[in-house]
Amino acid sequence: MATIKDSVHDHIDVMGVAEALLDTPALQRLRHIKQLGTVQLVYPSANHTRFEHSLGVYHLADRALDHLGIEGKHADRLTAAALLHDVGHGPFSHNIESLTHRYTGKYHDDVTELLRQGEVGDVLREHDLDPDYIAGLIAGEGTYGQLVSGELDVDRMDYLVRDAHHTGVPYGTIDSERLIRELRFVDGELVLDEGNVQTAESLLLARALMNPTVYTHPVARISKAMLRRASERLLESTDTTAAQLRRMDDHDLLVALRHTPETETFARRYDTRDLLKRAIWAEMDAVPDSIVDADRARLSELEETIADRADVPETDVVIDVPARPSMRESTSRVMVNGEVRSLGEQSPLVQTLRIAQERQWRLGVYTTAAQTDRVGRIAAAELGIDSGEGLISEITHHGVQARVDEFDG
Repeated sequence: MATIKDSVHDHIDVMGVAEALLDTPALQRLRHIKQLGTVQLVYPSANHTRFEHSLGVYHLADRALDHLGIEGKHADRLTAAALLHDVGHGPFSHNIESLTHRYTGKYHDDVTELLRQGEVGDVLREHDLDPDYIAGLIAGEGTYGQLVSGELDVDRMDYLVRDAHHTGVPYGTIDSERLIRELRFVDGELVLDEGNVQTAESLLLARALMNPTVYTHPVARISKAMLRRASERLLESTDTTAAQLRRMDDHDLLVALRHTPETETFARRYDTRDLLKRAIWAEMDAVPDSIVDADRARLSELEETIADRADVPETDVVIDVPARPSMRESTSRVMVNGEVRSLGEQSPLVQTLRIAQERQWRLGVYTTAAQTDRVGRIAAAELGIDSGEGLISEITHHGVQARVDEFDG
């Protein structure tokens, strides 16, 4: 057994197949992938990695298995899946996942090939575990897969607390011990036991508060969009494939960007935190549906057109359109009066948070500080954005206006 000191869960005992997996290259690679990608440019202490998060998920899974009375082979499968659930992540975590998915058709939880090969595959087979079955659990398949990837999964329980701890914000605090203690399976569904509507709401609320404060903070959005466009140019201008990019770590990608003429400007900007600025920051009601739902090819065309009309380099215009708001946690299942009910049906808080999400949504157009006015006017016309409604605005946290430029470099 290995005992590891963790900043969130204190001491974590790692044993069995998990201990055997601990020093495999696929898992050790996660030491070099930041959990929050470019968020460290906003919160300097947000340097925690996918490796320590994976240990935390393993720890919480082990606690949940004890509570649910799951033992033997099922327990071994689930602890392996919990520890390995992030081995499919590319550099900077989710930051360029949409890009690599366009080329490879794989998201970070598509890990079947990774688990079949190399030392990970060898360890799993030595412990009589089927790599394909473990990959299915990581993807949330089957009854027990809900513990690893679902509305009440241990992944979410760890990252909310860990991200709050390392950024220093208080919003991700949840009672993971109570959440685990109240878990049960009912007719194959993972649910929270009677009297836990508020417990489920706490998970939902923590995510809703962390979203604008950390995950979609404007500076994180800008740096993520810049990184994604630079990575796209890396694929277009070099022999690097999306499959190779997907297996890089953070350091590999930054080195590649620094040594590629087409991307070295971004690398310099990232290294010195000389980020692009907001030319447009538009609310959803001001943006045509055709732009909200536009694919990457269409947005690239618009970037080229805006840059051409503004007479600036194409690399100096980035359009950032988030996905439409969603709230997966609202489908969490809770026991109420002996019935399994959806949290969205039971909690009045869900609708309020949905409205808040929609109001927090912003389309961003980014350019150099000297060109924000010119690019903003041209972009508004090209995108069909109503310049009289929510074109450039401050963000709101809990009804209180907060200046963004206190974080902007």
